This record gives sequence, structure tokens and C-alpha cells, in this order.
Amino acid sequence: MRNTPAFAGLALALLSYAFPGLARESPRSHVEDVARAIEQNYFDEARAKRIAADLRGAAAKGEFDTLTEKRELASALTVKLQPFDRHFRVGWTDAPRAQATADSPVMSPTQPQAKHRRGNYGVRRAEVLPGNVGYIDLRGFAPFEFGVAGQPERQAIEAALQLLAGTDALIIDLRDNGGGAPQMVGYLSSAFVRKDADIFNTFHGRDRTMSEAPLDWYPQPRLDTPLFVLTSARTASAAEAFAYTLQSAKRATVVGEASMGAANPGGDVDAGRGFSVFVSFATPINPITKTNWEGRGVTPDVVAEPAAALVTARRLALEAVLGKGLPPESAIDTRWALDALRAEAGASPPVPADDYAGAYGMMTVGTAQDRLVLQQGRRPVRTLLPLGNDSFAVLENPSQRVVFQRNANDRVEALEVRHSDGDVQRHRRGE
Repeated sequence: MRNTPAFAGLALALLSYAFPGLARESPRSHVEDVARAIEQNYFDEARAKRIAADLRGAAAKGEFDTLTEKRELASALTVKLQPFDRHFRVGWTDAPRAQATADSPVMSPTQPQAKHRRGNYGVRRAEVLPGNVGYIDLRGFAPFEFGVAGQPERQAIEAALQLLAGTDALIIDLRDNGGGAPQMVGYLSSAFVRKDADIFNTFHGRDRTMSEAPLDWYPQPRLDTPLFVLTSARTASAAEAFAYTLQSAKRATVVGEASMGAANPGGDVDAGRGFSVFVSFATPINPITKTNWEGRGVTPDVVAEPAAALVTARRLALEAVLGKGLPPESAIDTRWALDALRAEAGASPPVPADDYAGAYGMMTVGTAQDRLVLQQGRRPVRTLLPLGNDSFAVLENPSQRVVFQRNANDRVEALEVRHSDGDVQRHRRGE
């Protein structure tokens, strides 16, 4: 006899009659629990009923009957639900779990404090890149409370911003950022706009509205600093809110690929017997666009493959800084950084290594991996990127250039190490 969904449903019904405990633990009963949690908590009550009805209909057809392994059932339900809302995620665990409610929403999965701390509250890296471009690798928007002093989550992002306060442009990398707390979105956004700017999303739930505008504004906002935000398909939720807010306000240029498209924040709701479902409690509305990014993601201003987004943003940042105008000594350093970046990204033809290879006083020029390199004693090797006319950028330090000098017979007889501050050292080639 064929094992059709109808037959499977009849078999389950008979087993349920004979063994009531088994019915309580069937895939269909777990689907019902998840459907009920959505129906009771999803921000759009009418849509919640339709989503729950669709889920129940699929269960009635036997779509989940073979998924007796609970983690597999949770994964299948996630796949089923995400077309309705990108935030839907079903999980199962045999350990106790915290849950959120519409009155106390959790905008990202609850994480132990130790995990936040070990991740440095989302701030993975903050550094000054060549050409005086600031860079923050931000992996999450850590939750904190306004009006409470000494919170490490807020101190971490403030430390990163203060470290880069003297940079000419800033890049915030959200390519591997899955979201987090709206408080941090509002606070970090306020570091780049005028106080009380009307740019922040308002979240609309079943019975309340909440603004993402910060209660405390960053005290020294950078209003004119060129700002670039990197995104990928991994960029989600609160990370998308940050990119979307500043893009809509025309305060940041978004570089990369379209983000995930998960706009509606919420939290984990207990569905019973180890199951939980991340349910959206609200939907954001931007005051400028009058909509949000749900289902389509934040569209980048400059499209780039995720792996190339940082290089692209660095180039754009350096070009923007040069376009604004700089003092001559700063402009040279910025220009050299841009030239080195272009040389590294470009497909330069191989240089005649024999023209340059040899000893130059305390320095030696040779080749490695088809590139010209400069070695000085035990110091780190420096890679030379051809710029033309016997001039080379230094990959590891674009504030330096190496220029080879030729004699009347067109033979290289010396090299000069030039610095963007005007310092020059000359080394004659050995015979």
C-alpha cells in the first residue's frame, strides 16, 4: 500500500487515539504550537492569522510528518516561514531558554553576557588605514540602556569612534553583522548627524509605537566626514537599519551587495516543549522613505562583490577626501595611498626584474611571487607596486615610494626611498 500523506494522517490519528502522549509529541502538534505563537505575537494581527493558517494547512497535508528529529523540524519550519518575514526562525533545545515579549522585545537572539564581552561588544577591529581613513569592523549592535553610566557596550563603540576621531574619512564594515539592539543603532547613527535630526525609524506594533532615535546623542558628531557603510547578504536586522537610516538621510554611501532584507524586529517566543520561534513584534517606518527594507534589503549605492567592498570603499573614501581639499602635505600622503591602492588592484604588466634586482647599500631588491620586493636586513620585506617611470608604491606602507635612478647608459644606478613628508634617502647600486 502506498504511504500517501492522507494515509500518514490517518495513521497518526489512530495512534493518537491509542496513545495520547504520542500525539502531544508529533510533528503536527509542534507545528500547531509554533503557529499559535505566531498568531498571538506577530505584529500584524491579520497577517499573523494568515501565516498561522498557511502553516497549519501545510501540516494537515503531511508536509512535516516525517520530521521526527526536532532540530530538523525546526529547520524545515524556518525555511517555510522566512518568505513571510525574514526574521522568522524556529529553534529547538532541551535546555532552558530566555524569551522575549512584545512588552520587553529582544531585537537579537539572547546571548550570555560573557559572549558579548568576548566579542568586544561587536567591535571586532578599529584602525587607521593608509591615507588616514578610519575603519571599524562591527559584528553586532550590542544592547545597552540610556542614562546608565559605565556600560561596556557603549564604552566599546565610543572608544572606537574616539580612536578614529582624527581620520579624514570613515568606513563601517557591516558585511558580517547580523544585527542587534536598536539603542545602539540610534546612538551610533547620532555620531554622524545633527542633534534631533528627524531620520530615525519608528517601530509600529500591535498596540504601541517605539522610535529608534537615541535618548542620549553622541556628543561630538562628525557632520562632514565622508562615511561609507559596507553590506553583504549577511547584513541583517539592526545592521540594515543603520545602513538604511544613514543612506536615506544621504549621510552615508553604502558599498557592497544588497543586505538580507530582515526589517521587522522581535524576539524569541517560547512555543513549548523545547521549541521557540523568533517573532517580529513590530515593523519600522522610515520618516524619509515612508517604508523599510523588508524582503528586498538595503540597496547599495555602489555595487561590489563582498570580498572587494572594502577596497572599493577605501578608494571612494580617498577620492572623496581629495575632492574636499587638503593641505599640501596631507594631500600628498592621501594621493600616494590612492595610487598604491589602484596599483594593487590593477593588472600591472610584469616589470623587468633584472633592471632593478641587486644590492643598494644596506638594501637588496629581488623578486617574490612575481613581484619586486625590497629587503633591508632583518626588517619585514616590502612589496613594490609599479606606478610607471621606474617609480613604485610600497604595499605595506603607501606613505613611502621607491624610485630607481638611471645613468646616461639607461642602467639603474641607485634607488631613492621617498616619504610623503618630503624625506628622501638615496642608495647607490653595488657593482
